[in-house]
Amino acid sequence: MSVRWVILRRSRLVRVLVTATAAGGLALSGVAGASAAHTAKPAPTIYKAEAGGSPQTAKAWTTPNAVGGLDCNGMSPTQKAINIKVCTDIKGMTGVKSNFTKDGRFYDNGRYIGHDEPIVRYFSGRTGSGNNVTWHETLGTDPAAAPTVTTPGQDVTHYVELTVAPWFGMALCNPFSYPLLPCTPGSDANAPATINAPVPAGVYPGAGSSFLEMQFYPPGMAPFIDNVSCDNTHWCASLHINDAECTTNFASCNNNCIEPTNFAFIQTNGVPTGPPSPQLANNATNTPNANTLLMNSGDHLVIHMSDAAVPGQTGQRALKLTINDLTTGQSGFMQASAKNGFMATNIQDCSGTPFNYQPEYSTAGPNNIVPWAADQIDIATQFEIGHFEGCTSLTKPFNVHKVFPTVNDQTFNRCNGPYESSTSADSTTPEAGDALCYPAGDTHGAFHTPPNIVTGCLNNIFQNGDLDFDGSPYWPDWPTNGTNAGLFPTTFLQAQPTTNGVGYPQFQFQTDAALSEASCAFPNASGCTVPPPGGPGKFYPFWTLTSSCDWEFGNMTNGNAFGEQAQYGSIVPAVGYPQLFGPIMTNPCT
Repeated sequence: MSVRWVILRRSRLVRVLVTATAAGGLALSGVAGASAAHTAKPAPTIYKAEAGGSPQTAKAWTTPNAVGGLDCNGMSPTQKAINIKVCTDIKGMTGVKSNFTKDGRFYDNGRYIGHDEPIVRYFSGRTGSGNNVTWHETLGTDPAAAPTVTTPGQDVTHYVELTVAPWFGMALCNPFSYPLLPCTPGSDANAPATINAPVPAGVYPGAGSSFLEMQFYPPGMAPFIDNVSCDNTHWCASLHINDAECTTNFASCNNNCIEPTNFAFIQTNGVPTGPPSPQLANNATNTPNANTLLMNSGDHLVIHMSDAAVPGQTGQRALKLTINDLTTGQSGFMQASAKNGFMATNIQDCSGTPFNYQPEYSTAGPNNIVPWAADQIDIATQFEIGHFEGCTSLTKPFNVHKVFPTVNDQTFNRCNGPYESSTSADSTTPEAGDALCYPAGDTHGAFHTPPNIVTGCLNNIFQNGDLDFDGSPYWPDWPTNGTNAGLFPTTFLQAQPTTNGVGYPQFQFQTDAALSEASCAFPNASGCTVPPPGGPGKFYPFWTLTSSCDWEFGNMTNGNAFGEQAQYGSIVPAVGYPQLFGPIMTNPCT
């Protein structure tokens, strides 16, 4: 059975159930097998515990505020964005003709929203490996010298120019997210019968699913609400969840809330700084306070992600993230619970109901993915790139309140300098502008932030990333053990993740870079590569496994780099969109 929405008078959406017959599906991992489509769907106005998930504290639906987080990409016609942060990249589907997908790419209210996320995904068949994971990580350290914007590939570079949000990921249960089917927390029965797209009629498309990104934010470019950082000297982190308000194969989506976001900083007291939900998020939500966990460059962290009891709520459980900073002795946590203000979104009218997000799967199996996301993962680590370009000057000023009505701040839309001039003018590329852009020394008016450390642009307003690949992440300005090492940050060190003390026996490299490449005419593979064919720096950062089994990321050649950029493999036409997949490999460290 499939689900579609039809529009009746007064734009009222009504469910229509259509019976479909079975067809087989392929799995990239070699795991095949179609199953009968799940025919049940949770009622859109009442949450039932037996349909999947924890019992909720309320069944009422909250009307969205005029400003909030209903669309991570800032494209909602009915709600202005509180801000725009990095979002989960939504996959497209070749062969599906709708307002939302074309040529294997996804469009939010007519705008392509893809960006760049190089990933290591982990696999394990051990019970708990899909919902209980521990990471050990040492944060990288910036050079002592201030950033320079003079010679791409040889500039003094800080992390804020390379990655706006390294993150750890996990799939979460949510029957109100794509494909709007019931979800039982911690169950491999939620996995789609095929990871290829589109899903054939009669084939189970997977349970309703949300995408967790535990994001880390580098220092140097505050304020967080319309820039990147919490301050100039500390890293901070968040619990960031994206839903997708669309039906199977993106036959229909609600344009007013295509990709809602629940967001909360990791706090020393576990209390959100403001309402986390898409419906009620405000400036306080996106402003760190005295209880926000702040970490120093070089600190050694232990991160734990698992399902946990909700304090004071009998029988309820929700995802809990914890960071223990072994260097400072501090710790912080956040739980994605109804008690903390997290909400699921109703596809009919974008209203929200208090909701306990829980891990979706029992194991980290090959078909255990978020079925609407480009990155095919349950358990993964990633560096979000393509969101910064260094500049020597800025032009085309405007006030941020034109896009974020609760923020009064001066910004710019045009970057000038050696990175921008290294390729064709924006007018000849998919880029419509460079905003948001800020000059070095900017203290952002009434925000009174520490001075920004470099002049640069985020490329996040008129498109969702650096679509001509001329910014700092696409030059060899990354951590290196070679010449010029002192110009660049030191590398992150990530130990292999464990689940209840046991490692993950397999891993795979992926990236969605090709989705954003103008040269990529999927399913023709010739222009779908990394480094991006149009990028003037001819570079793409890669993962390196050291002899001590730590991951490094950037331009490190002191271990097994798996062919450097070749580690990301190639597109797989059967998947239905231009994601690059390396082979699933045995983990030598388990």
